[in-house]
Amino acid sequence: MPEPHVMAIDLGTGSCRALIFDRGGHQVAMAQREWSHPPLPGAPGSQQFETARNWPLICECIRESVAKSGLPADSIKGVSSTAMREGMVLYDAAGAEIWACPNVDSRAGDEATALINAGDARRIFDTGGDWVSITSPARFLWIRNHQPDVFARIAHMGMLSDWVLTRLSGKYATDPSIGASSGLFDLAKADWSPELIRLIGLDPGIFPEVLAPGTVLGEVTGKAAAETGLAAGTPVVVGGADTQMGLLGIGRTTPNAFTLVGGSFWQSTVVLDRPLIDPEARLRSLCHVMPGQWMVEGIGFYCGLTMRWFRDAFCDLEKAQAAERGVDPFVVMEEAAAKVPPGSNGVLPIFGNIMNAKRWVQASSSFVQFDIDNPATSGRKECIRAIEESAAYIALGHMRIIESLTGYKFNEIVFTGGGAKGHLWPQVIADVLGVAVKVPEVKESTALGAALCAGLGAGIYKDLAATAAEVVRFERTFQPDAAAHATYTTLFDQWHAVYGRFLEMGDAGLLRPLWKPAGA
Repeated sequence: MPEPHVMAIDLGTGSCRALIFDRGGHQVAMAQREWSHPPLPGAPGSQQFETARNWPLICECIRESVAKSGLPADSIKGVSSTAMREGMVLYDAAGAEIWACPNVDSRAGDEATALINAGDARRIFDTGGDWVSITSPARFLWIRNHQPDVFARIAHMGMLSDWVLTRLSGKYATDPSIGASSGLFDLAKADWSPELIRLIGLDPGIFPEVLAPGTVLGEVTGKAAAETGLAAGTPVVVGGADTQMGLLGIGRTTPNAFTLVGGSFWQSTVVLDRPLIDPEARLRSLCHVMPGQWMVEGIGFYCGLTMRWFRDAFCDLEKAQAAERGVDPFVVMEEAAAKVPPGSNGVLPIFGNIMNAKRWVQASSSFVQFDIDNPATSGRKECIRAIEESAAYIALGHMRIIESLTGYKFNEIVFTGGGAKGHLWPQVIADVLGVAVKVPEVKESTALGAALCAGLGAGIYKDLAATAAEVVRFERTFQPDAAAHATYTTLFDQWHAVYGRFLEMGDAGLLRPLWKPAGA
């Protein structure tokens, strides 16, 4: 009999993936499809999650992953999911999807502003730990105001990782980690808040049951088996939110450790044994996947997607070289950027911003301070390094806020996710933050966390924390360079000041921001 394996389905902002792991936590196969989220015509700031288009992409990933593994479908003993937070899917009474959006949909500006002016936004934040800019309260109000026919038909709601489970099993449920990102949770109770639900004028009956990660929700239906190639009857297991699953996938199941999860967005986070809420409403707080634990995080907007954009917009040469060598284009890009000194020869990056949940505007994207007299030292490779430095500056800003909130002082962090696959980016982070940076062997730790949940539900594992401690292995530790850290400490202050000026130009209408949340 083949060894039992599990599958994790991971929905990110920029792509979906299906990954297969063995019982020892080793990644056996992976398939990925990139996607985007188009606006709804006539709805400024909107982004749609196209369920009809995206589900076939997920099915392709599942089939390809199984094919790559060489395993029979019935050797997959459990399947679970993880996804970006905040995005949600609404269904009618027949179970048809009638509305869906990803995490950064910001169409509900007027509704968010109304909640802020009424004082309800602060009430929601103090109860649920997140602002109304990209959570469901303002979105539900937008639907009521702009699509009343859709609002009247809402019979069920779910978050995006819940949607995958519903597609596979036909059943509805959520877990505390991703349910909390709805903005309608009572954070301390790790459950839906009847008070906040009534505040928005919603029927509590539309909200799914809250189950712990690792709970068996149902089985792969015949229809889902035909679509995905998975065996009918395979256990479908509750997973959870991407960052929290990433923490589980690197063994972060106890408080007080700082982690940087580098995907499309980057999350700087610490696990806590209490539901700590930032009194200044800068960072957000959510439930962890482990019972009785929470987390505080700052989010780096589009850190990974910015690098993907630069690859596709400017790096045809590097992509061609990568194809010749049979490596990922990012390998060639980092090799070039590694020749550039700290500070990118003066090129300053203007992309994501340090998080301020109550007004988290992202400045107009730009590189500034090119030296046109020296093209050999002020070009594409400097931009690549500058993008990496930008992400590290944001992480430093978040680490400082977290240290001030918690009283902790971090001398070591773990860096995981797609950004941790290279060798330059972890070193840049070590140098900017001035701490040792540990990188795990399995960089897809978010998917590994979901796979551990699938294994728990399938009976392969007995305990999430113990299994994570057993299977997580670290590949390398990057030590900070003292001289580089001193340079970056000064450059961080310069970058932060320049970024503020770009925000001012956006506020004056001179530049279009990269992103402006609802109610900002």
